[in-house]
Order: sequence, then C-alpha cells, then structure tokens
Amino acid sequence: MNIKVGTFNLFQFVQPPFSWYIKKDRFTKEQWEEKTEFIKKQLLKMDCDIVAFQEVFSHEALEELTKQVGFKYFKIVDFAKKDKNNSKVFITTTVALASKYEITQISSLQINESVLKLLDIKESFYFSRLPIKAKIKIKNKELLTYVFHLKSNRLNEYEYKFEKTTNINLKLEKSIYAINNLNAKALKQRVAEAYHLAFDIIKNLNENDFIIALGDLNDRQNSLIVDILTNKSLFDVENFKVFKEIENKKEYYLFDSYEKALNKKNKKEPTSYFKAIGNIIDYIFVSKKIDVLEYKLFNEHLLKNKDGSILQSDHAQVVATLKF
Repeated sequence: MNIKVGTFNLFQFVQPPFSWYIKKDRFTKEQWEEKTEFIKKQLLKMDCDIVAFQEVFSHEALEELTKQVGFKYFKIVDFAKKDKNNSKVFITTTVALASKYEITQISSLQINESVLKLLDIKESFYFSRLPIKAKIKIKNKELLTYVFHLKSNRLNEYEYKFEKTTNINLKLEKSIYAINNLNAKALKQRVAEAYHLAFDIIKNLNENDFIIALGDLNDRQNSLIVDILTNKSLFDVENFKVFKEIENKKEYYLFDSYEKALNKKNKKEPTSYFKAIGNIIDYIFVSKKIDVLEYKLFNEHLLKNKDGSILQSDHAQVVATLKF
C-alpha cells in the first residue's frame, strides 16, 4: 500500500496572546489567522497521511488545526516551557506528530550512556527538543516513526561545508577537531542527538521492517549528521576525542528518501535559506524495505521570499510517497 508522509517546520507556532522568547514577539489576532490559514492550505496541498511538525509552542491549537484538515490522531511527548518570570512567554519549543492512522504507542528516547561515553559528555545531557518515537498502525502493518528537530547552530559557530563525494573520514576528522578545538557546542549536541536516534533505530530494526525518521537536522547538506543517521560505519567510531580512521563499508540502515525516490527533480532543492543562501536541512529517512515512489518539495512561498515570512514558514515542506 502507499502512504504520504511529510515534515513541516511551522516557524514559531505560538497562539496569541503568548509570545516566543521575548515579550514583544507575538502575533496579533489578524496575523495568527493569516498564519494558520497558510498552514491549513499547505497541509491540504501536501495531502499527507502522517506529518511531523517542528517549532510547536501552542500544541493544543495545532491539534485543533490538524483535526480541521482531516488528521484523527495527534501526539506530543513534551510541553513548551515558559519564562518563570512571565507565564505568557515561551522559552522552548517542541515537536509534534499528526496522523490519519491510529498512533498505537508513543514515547521519547531515553538517555543512552553509550552515546555520552562516545562524546565524553560528563555533565547532565538534555535533548534540545525531545524526539518522538511512535508506532502507527496502517492496516495490517506497523510503521515505527521518529520525529526530530536537532540543535540549531550557535551564532558565529563555524560550520564545515562538505560535498557529496567528501570522504567520510575527512568529515569525521574535521568534526572531531571542531568539537575539541573550536568550541563547537552546537555541533557536539547535534552529534549526540543524532547518535541517540541512530542507536535506537538500529536496535529496533531487528523487529521492525518499516521505519521512518523525519524532521529538521539543522545542519548543512552532506553533513556528518546525515551519515550518522544512515551509514552503519559510524557505529565503529571509538570516541570523539581523538580521530581514528574507520572503514567505510557503505552499509546503510536508513536511506534519504530523495535518493530512493523514483519520481523527483534532478537536483535536490534547498528546504531553507539563510541570508538568501539555500540549505537542505529537512529530511525524511526510510528503512530498506520501504520503497519511495515520489519526493516532492512544497516551496512556493520561499520562491517569493527566500528567508520566509513569519506569517507562513521559513522552511519548505518535504513530502514522500512511500510503498510498503
């Protein structure tokens, strides 16, 4: 059977009178109506059975919105936190999952001591946004679904730009150097979050043929993060303190849906822009036994305004048609 899945970064989904991060940043009633109308129209265009959302502050408003466009099930695993000095100001965001099929089980990920040891993390570890892990019943099959929104880059933190042909050991060497010598705290956090997902997914592949992971990686195209979430060779890394070469066996446990898609554009297009420079940061990954019939980007709003509008979104929406 075929289903459509999508990922949608909502860009500050905060229902008035609440604000995001600082008091003055909030929508008027008219602005909120415009933003929610855009989201509803996009969801209808996407025509998905399952959608992962990022930048969710007002989860109750999103649940109501998704029900209006045909989603029967809606889940979160965390609540956006508010400023202790002002209960009208949100200071953290969350992810959410909407589905037209029954979500039979919902949880997040436990802290994995193996990941903390790998990255020499001695302090308390917290996800920047708690990921979702859900089981969705689709007729006589079960789809294990992960929703993520990894740590965003710190202001002025250096980011390496890799090519598709860049050797995996060069990526690893440069990333280890940045983490240990360039104070790349956001990169270290993303690597830790990606490995938490990777360890959990690889463990569940033994009993789940059908797995998808979708969301916002917050990293450049061809980054090490993509390799961690797809390439089994990254499990051979001993630690992130001292670089040591690994053998790239090119054995994959998840696949970028664009790479597997039968129907797609010849060149992968940006899903987000920063100062008019395009980046591919939104992904849908699938396990081996899932076929991808089509990969499609909904980016009309970004073609008009590359940096996006707060009344719409600063991300394109990614949709994949899956067969399993």
